[in-house]
Amino acid sequence: MDETLLRSLTPSVLGILVRRGIDFAAAEDAVQDALVEAVRVWPADPPRDPKGWLTTVAWRRFLDAARADAARRRREDLVDEEPTPGPARTVDDTLQLYFLCAHPSLTPSSAVALTLRAVGGLTTRQIAHAYLVPEATMAQRISRAKRTVSGLRFDRPGDVATVLRVLYLVFNEGYSGDVDLAAEAIRLTRQLAAAIDHPEVAGLLALMLLHHARRAARTAPDGSLVPLAEQDRSRWDTRSIAEGVEILQGALARDQLGEFQAQAAIAALHADAPTAEETDWVQIVEWYDELARLTDNPVVRLNRAVAVGAADGPRAGLAALAAVDDALPRYTAVAAYLHERDGDLARAARLYSEAAQQAPNLAERDHLTRQAARLNARGRR
Repeated sequence: MDETLLRSLTPSVLGILVRRGIDFAAAEDAVQDALVEAVRVWPADPPRDPKGWLTTVAWRRFLDAARADAARRRREDLVDEEPTPGPARTVDDTLQLYFLCAHPSLTPSSAVALTLRAVGGLTTRQIAHAYLVPEATMAQRISRAKRTVSGLRFDRPGDVATVLRVLYLVFNEGYSGDVDLAAEAIRLTRQLAAAIDHPEVAGLLALMLLHHARRAARTAPDGSLVPLAEQDRSRWDTRSIAEGVEILQGALARDQLGEFQAQAAIAALHADAPTAEETDWVQIVEWYDELARLTDNPVVRLNRAVAVGAADGPRAGLAALAAVDDALPRYTAVAAYLHERDGDLARAARLYSEAAQQAPNLAERDHLTRQAARLNARGRR
């Protein structure tokens, strides 16, 4: 199959969908689904009109996604639209759908991707960013998952670990992305915690509450990002912090440590510090060591380098950073921060500029650009 032809047709098909009134992100998702279908079908049955074929399939994929999204929204709005008299409990099947999409026939990564797309409402691009993979790779993964479960009976729900992973990624997208899903993720995790006595469920709920407690202080009035060390801690939600710490303590007391409990412990140490200078970085490094042992996640090692830099000095942080893959998102931003703390302002400014070009969203790009400009201004004095 001519992959060059596919690449050349993609902008044209995307333009047709946008002119039909489809949102650009939704059009991109539809075209990606059509490209994956072309890779599967064309070798055996090449179309006479490739552009027309791609446009038709992409349009159908968009309609399918729109119908699914509309159905999800109707389900979520059911309580408000059709209030029932008396004290009868309303039924919310969203969490059940999370379990059903985590079907045992799917690998955990495919189940998470499918659930985020079909139930969580995230775009293929957002899911790919969360997984640190190219968008085309994620589109293929989701399409394979759809084909795998096509025609299967959804009477074998998936496991708790997969559902927790989905809820965690939905919360992260709502907390730091361009879709506000954080409150919904907390609501569903509360439901899960009420239904299942599981220390990692409690750990995830504690983690969400502790992070969400700082949300009001994360941005300035002009929308710019405020780093943790510079946040106005009087704006933190102390009730959510207290609840999160209490839930975490109960989970840790069961001595069944998991990654979400370890992450929540790190968040609790940040929340417990009256000022940034009083943060117990030594203990935070110890928790990152536990987290690295549990997950072997490269992002954990990246964050650990920042903690080591705060606990033992920037040179130690840079040494820890040297063991991390430099292709990892936000690696350059961390390197810039540590070099600035080490006094190498010229190098830090250059790295901040490079990191700004790699930033996944506008707010982060603006923040990194301002950091570079600040250091460049100091260098000119």
